[in-house]
Amino acid sequence: MTTTLGYAAQGPKTPLAPFRFERREPRENDVEIETLYCGVCHSDIHQARDEWGGSTFPIVPGHEIVGKVKRVGSKVTRFKVGDLAGVGCLVDSCRTCSNCKEGNEQYCMNGFVGTYNGIEKDGKTRTYGGYSDLIVVDQDFTLKIPSNLDLKAVAPLLCAGITTYSPLRHWKVGKNSTVGVVGLGGLGHMGVKLAHSFGAHVTVFTTSEKKKADALKLGADAVVISTDEKQMADQMGKFDFILNTVAATHNINALSSCLKHDATMVLVGAPDKPHSMEVFPLIMGRRSLAGSLIGGIAETQEMLDYCGKHGITADIEVIPINKINEAYERMMKGDVHYRFVIDLKSIQK
Repeated sequence: MTTTLGYAAQGPKTPLAPFRFERREPRENDVEIETLYCGVCHSDIHQARDEWGGSTFPIVPGHEIVGKVKRVGSKVTRFKVGDLAGVGCLVDSCRTCSNCKEGNEQYCMNGFVGTYNGIEKDGKTRTYGGYSDLIVVDQDFTLKIPSNLDLKAVAPLLCAGITTYSPLRHWKVGKNSTVGVVGLGGLGHMGVKLAHSFGAHVTVFTTSEKKKADALKLGADAVVISTDEKQMADQMGKFDFILNTVAATHNINALSSCLKHDATMVLVGAPDKPHSMEVFPLIMGRRSLAGSLIGGIAETQEMLDYCGKHGITADIEVIPINKINEAYERMMKGDVHYRFVIDLKSIQK
């Protein structure tokens, strides 16, 4: 066992603080990774504060991990010591159900193993995430990182990147698609960058007039203030696809009316309270409301390779780990452009 230093929440109302725990010695298929950077996802807050229910404490968050390989198991073939490596939102799955066999481990019918707040397949070992100096992961759930990108800004791709890439690809967004992106936060800004790179005409829906300039700079073609009834009325029936990234309850009925007939709005933000949904905007246009969760390992690697080829990374603010509680409070106020990334060199050994 290897003693590891991380930051953990001991309960839903306690701040994150230093926490020592044990990582397993690398097994024959394992990769041991020194964590260099870890992105801060809004779901980290939800789980650290038990807003979704089901959190088990102590909890070490973090599932946007970029690091360097320190050791490899005897049967590891995909990585060697010194390689860059990444870990996203899951570290295992049953590998035998139909979804896993199709490369959709995120929809494992027997439940995937989360990078943190999960239980490994032995049924007893807790998983702890990337707010720590070290992680050990099976090579089959470890990702190769493009060497030409800024590592700090790559980290959020492991969640924010794949969470937006996967639905855009699944619903075949491409050249001349009219795409709406709802919200311009950690997920939304990646959705704009990716949809723009695919050749879509991108409109950002936001409640903040202040975000208009940023949205256009990120690649949006237009910005709609969603609290302005006239602006919203002008968007009725215009969109082939809407990517809704907002992780709080809001008026999804007005947004669904902006879809063309047979078009889809996909929810990737997970609020802690249920949406109120009217069926008539869907019925009257044969519109669809769907959800999407991250991506499988192969698709995540595809996304990383695509971003490497096209020079796409997240817009970030780097913080030392002792500023994580302050970062959480700022995130709750929307005060981040657009993803915090922890520099793990700042952790006190």
